[in-house]
Formats: sequence, structure tokens, C-alpha cells
Amino acid sequence: MVAIAAGLLGGNDGNAGSILVNTRTVGSDPLAFDPSRSAAYERAAAFGLSHVLFAKSPGGVARTATRTTRFRPLVEKAVAGTGLDPGIVEAMIFLESAGRPEAIAGRDPAAAAGLTQILAETARNLLGMPVNLAASRRLTRRIDSAETRGDTAAVERLQAKRRKVDARFDPAQAIAGAVRYLKLAEGRFGSSSLAVVSYHMGIGNLQQVLGAYGDSEASYPQLYFDASPDRHPRAYRLLAGLGDDSKTYFWRVLASREVMRLYRGDRAKLDRLAELQSGSDSGELVLHPPDRTKSFESPEDIDAATADGELRPVAGGALRPEAYALLAYIRDGVRNVSGVKAPLTVTKTVRPDASIHATGYAFDISRTYANGRQAEAFQFMLDRLQALNVIAWTRDSRTIHITASSEGRRILGETGR
Repeated sequence: MVAIAAGLLGGNDGNAGSILVNTRTVGSDPLAFDPSRSAAYERAAAFGLSHVLFAKSPGGVARTATRTTRFRPLVEKAVAGTGLDPGIVEAMIFLESAGRPEAIAGRDPAAAAGLTQILAETARNLLGMPVNLAASRRLTRRIDSAETRGDTAAVERLQAKRRKVDARFDPAQAIAGAVRYLKLAEGRFGSSSLAVVSYHMGIGNLQQVLGAYGDSEASYPQLYFDASPDRHPRAYRLLAGLGDDSKTYFWRVLASREVMRLYRGDRAKLDRLAELQSGSDSGELVLHPPDRTKSFESPEDIDAATADGELRPVAGGALRPEAYALLAYIRDGVRNVSGVKAPLTVTKTVRPDASIHATGYAFDISRTYANGRQAEAFQFMLDRLQALNVIAWTRDSRTIHITASSEGRRILGETGR
């Protein structure tokens, strides 16, 4: 087992929300869960998995927050007396529809629709919402045609008609329906957090994962961070099989809540985060803002830094000690979880160009694996380390590009060899 002692980082390089871990490779579990630190895991995962919000929010996170905040009074009214956190419900609106009451997942309103993206079947059969699907479909087709013609008045008139036949498109009813779902799920699981998880995953799917894990009262941080390919493998594979949107939904809701908090209380910080997040395909610039991170501009700089220990040599180049330690941790973790001794292949480390590679914090690993077990174990390591907010990563057709947090040396105690 690899022991992990978790504590909250408050670093000045954008890593607020990371989990401080101190590891020593002595067995098979590279990311042992510490239940006493659940709140810290939640904060870390919300920050580490927030890039998608900045990358995909229509018009950017600030515009999405502007649309979403209009519905806060309806949220407050809907949650009154329920014990639910209005910030969580508002965050779900941000994440589900980007604050757009007419949103549809696709073109058919049988799919998730409205401000809180409720399926037509769920709305009618579980939540008791009036949904005349045939009429909603007809009106949706007419709305699409009016939008194509640019007839704004007709669009607004038809949307008003659709709200009368399909309650999901009425903001007050959509929010009230989501609140009913959360309370129903909370009754099933005894947890408001698991109720939020089930909103995307589905009550039945979450029950199945918890059953495979063997603890129906487990918190979501425990379920997410403790299940692995070699510990609770069935629970891990069920969770992974539901897809990233489901398994990371709770973390993205928490990230959306933080976006809304910054929107109201610290716009400058939100704008800065948006600038950094939009500058790359992952959160690597948040980990290492270009204006505050040294780069190695020439081969001579790299040689000098390697000679004085600022960089450490690895096959094919050199890395900062922090990145070196994380690379070793990933190597050991993949081997321990998969049981495969064949090493991963590093294809790129520090190099003097305009990319994050010039900082010495980034490395690329080939997507050529010894077998499926090694590939699964590597994906597990990537997911968990990103959720701990100690790496950012992205993939292309041939490689996985990983950027290590500058906290890697303290986090891993330079256990790499």
C-alpha cells in the first residue's frame, strides 16, 4: 500500500485546492483513501476537474454565470424548507444548461431538456411534471424553423406555447422538478451529495456501483477515490463504464458552485482563471502561469540547469525534481495496480520551445501499452492525480501530455528513482 496523508494546499501558483500527499511505495495501492479528509478531497477535485467548465461554457464562464444568476430567486424559493443548498442547485443549472431555459440535449425534446435538463420520461413518470411530448416536439420543430428564418417574434411566441405543454421549459417548474428529484434521491441514499451524483448517473446505476463497492453508506469521495482496478475492481469498472460525465459530475457541480461564488465575489480572480484555462487544452497554465514560471530557453540553459540540479536527467531529457517525482510515482503506481512490469515510454521532457515543456514540468508518455491492464491502470492514475489537483493532462492520437504541479517535490517526497 502507498500511504497518503492528505492536507489542503494553499500554494501561490494556482494550486489552492490540492491535496498534499506524502507517499512511499511499499505495496499495491497508490492512492489509498483517507476518510478523515473527505472535505479536502472535494475541494481538490472541484479545482482539479474545473477545466471543462471554462472550455465548454457557452460564451465563457462569466456569461454563463450571468445567465445562471437570474434564476437564483427561483432556486431560493424552490429549496426553501428542504434543507438543500441553493448554491448546489444553482450550480447544477450552470452545469446542466448554462443558464438557458430552452436548452435541449440534441434535437428531440424526449431527451434531457430545459433549465435543469430533465428527461421527458423522468419528468412525467417520476416527478409528476406535465409533459405533452407530441405537442412539445411539434412546437420544437416550429421553433427551429422560425430560428432558421430569423423570426425572433415567432420564436418567442412558440417558446411560450411550449412552456405551457412541457413544464421542463418553464424555469420555475424545471427547478422545482430538480429539487423533487434531489429530495427523492436523498431519501434513497441518506445523503444530499449522493443525491447530486445520482442526478446524472441515475439512482439505479449509483445503487449498483455502491453495491459492487460493498458499502451502501459510502460517501462519494470514498467511492471515487477508494475504488481502483485492484481494489474494488467491479465498482471501479462500473463507475468508469458510466463515462467521465457521470463519474465526475459531482466534482463539476462543486466547481460550478465555486465559479458562481467568484462571479459574485471576486470577478478579477474568475477572469484570471478563465484566461489561464482558455490558454491550453488542460489546466496546465493554471498550475504554472507563464508570467510566473521560469522557462529554459536554450539547450545550454537545460545543460546548466541539469548540472546544478535544477533539472534532473531522465531518459530522453530532463525534468524538474517535482515532475521527476510525479513521473516515478505514476510509473510505480501503474506497475503496482496492473501487475505489469514493462515500463511506460516517455517520449518528451524539457525542451526549449514556446510550450509548457520549456518549463521542465511537463512530459509526454506514449499511448502504446503492454496490455489492457496497463492501459487501465494508467488511466486510473491520471484520473486520480488530476482529481487530487497535482497534475493536468490531455491526450492526442499518440501520447498523453502530463503537467506536474510545482508541489510534486513536497507531495511525493522525491520518492522517484
